[in-house]
Amino acid sequence: MAFFDSAVILLYFVVVVGLGFWYQRRAAQNLDAYFLGNKSMPWLMLAMSGSVSNFDITGTMWICSMLFLMGMRSMWIHWMWGWMMGAFFLAYMGKWVRRSNVMTGAEWMITRFGSGAGGTVARMAAALIAVVTMSGMIGYAFQGIGKFAHVYVPAFSAHQLALAIIGTTTLYVLLGGLYSVVVTDVIQTVIVTLASIIIAVVAYVHLTPDALSAALPADWTSLVPKWRLPEFAGTENAGYELFGALVIVWVAKGVLLNLGGPGGMYEFQRFLAARNPRDAAKIGAAWGVFMIVRWALCMGVTLLALVAIKDVSDPEQVMPVVLHEYLPVGLKGIVMAGLLAAFMSTFSSTVNSGASYLVRDFWQPFIRPNASEKHLVRASYVATVGVVIFGIAIGLQAKSIAQIWEWLMTALGAGVIMPNVLRWYWWRMNGWGYAAGTIVGMLLAFVPLFTADAPPMYVVFPPIAVGSLIACIIGTLVTPAVDDDTLRRFYMRVRPFGAWRHIRDEIESAGETARPRSERPGLAALNTLLGIIAITCAYLSPMFLIGHWHGRALIGLIVGLAAVAALAVTWYPNLPSPDEQ
Repeated sequence: MAFFDSAVILLYFVVVVGLGFWYQRRAAQNLDAYFLGNKSMPWLMLAMSGSVSNFDITGTMWICSMLFLMGMRSMWIHWMWGWMMGAFFLAYMGKWVRRSNVMTGAEWMITRFGSGAGGTVARMAAALIAVVTMSGMIGYAFQGIGKFAHVYVPAFSAHQLALAIIGTTTLYVLLGGLYSVVVTDVIQTVIVTLASIIIAVVAYVHLTPDALSAALPADWTSLVPKWRLPEFAGTENAGYELFGALVIVWVAKGVLLNLGGPGGMYEFQRFLAARNPRDAAKIGAAWGVFMIVRWALCMGVTLLALVAIKDVSDPEQVMPVVLHEYLPVGLKGIVMAGLLAAFMSTFSSTVNSGASYLVRDFWQPFIRPNASEKHLVRASYVATVGVVIFGIAIGLQAKSIAQIWEWLMTALGAGVIMPNVLRWYWWRMNGWGYAAGTIVGMLLAFVPLFTADAPPMYVVFPPIAVGSLIACIIGTLVTPAVDDDTLRRFYMRVRPFGAWRHIRDEIESAGETARPRSERPGLAALNTLLGIIAITCAYLSPMFLIGHWHGRALIGLIVGLAAVAALAVTWYPNLPSPDEQ
């Protein structure tokens, strides 16, 4: 790598570590400052932070590899990780989370199920699954950043490079808490956006309609799913052969995932850190906007690889190889800094959130309930390092990015998805049921890890999800219901919809208004649908534009703008009042 490119990357590392030192004193005030920034940060900053935290380098490499293998049909796979989350966040889930007014997704269990034994066991189960999931995400990031960096610095092994980058990121998270995470994420959003636009422009200029027609199959741009992809039969990608069955499971899993709200990771944290429910809903709306450039980047990289680079044997190496070949000196340093920023934003958010569960949901309530704020902040430093070490250990054992990602999304995700949905929409759900469903689901999720060949998602997901659901219902029905006072407080504070008639009738019989018109489920469903349309078009339009399919890009733009215009009428006037706390 040229001297100028290396200097740009070095300057970036110096700036982000310096920010950690700059915010150290402010973050060390107390746990609320360290993990939620004292709920004082502007909503746009939190939206940028949450969005760029989803824009991870490892996931971007995986998206490119899926496009490389399956074309535009691969867009269906992204339902698996809840890529339409922004639509649910803006419509209702963002304000629901903020109204909960807690510090972590596990502490939320006390608000919902009470402070008795049921709420406590649910809190412990939620914290356990969150720490396991986030440690797996760190291992996933470890695999990806090592593979990426090794293309540019072959003198060191992938693991050595991953350790160096992760060590630097951990330092500024350790010092500055959520303050440094969010502020550096804002900087990283600007860098990532610039890097993505550079790659998209390079791809558009280098590609021609004739070259694309010669290199791509006739149906490469089709979004219509096929039931079977025979070209994968008997290959290492045989798990994608029954594509139609996978699409059904991907979409079902994605809808359930989004209905269950943020999975307790850093997404939950961003909404809890909002100043009020109105800001939380705005965070949801902006969440998808800053993700648009990611899809342009992925399309540009994939098309360049398919048209001009013929010797890519590992699809997970498509992105670093293309960038190494096509970017000139100067631009390469900027793009590399941007992609490192994408990695560091995801990693920092995951680590900070994972440490919050260990301290707030294990150490403080069970080990040192009377600890001072200074002690708890120091404990947060130890928890941060511990989460990183555990995640690296997972990454060292993994063979590929896809192996960790598919286990996290398919098996482990199936184990907690039904308890997460029922907790919001079913009044009878209690802490014992949540814990039973989560623990049974997590145990079932470990079974595929011990099979010789990992079965496809349509085999793994249904039995784990159904097993978790059965455990959840049985655990709920054989134990006492949550007391009505706790349920009424939760309902009046959060204002959920679903199977809450018993509680709603009690509230209305006492002469109180159970839910304002702006909180009705029909309006939330409409805004969610409009959000899904707007986000889908916003992601697909630039992808078609880079491939010179201008007609499809224009149609997507028009439909997307129409959905946004509708939201301006149905969503924005019904946002919560700025005075709501």
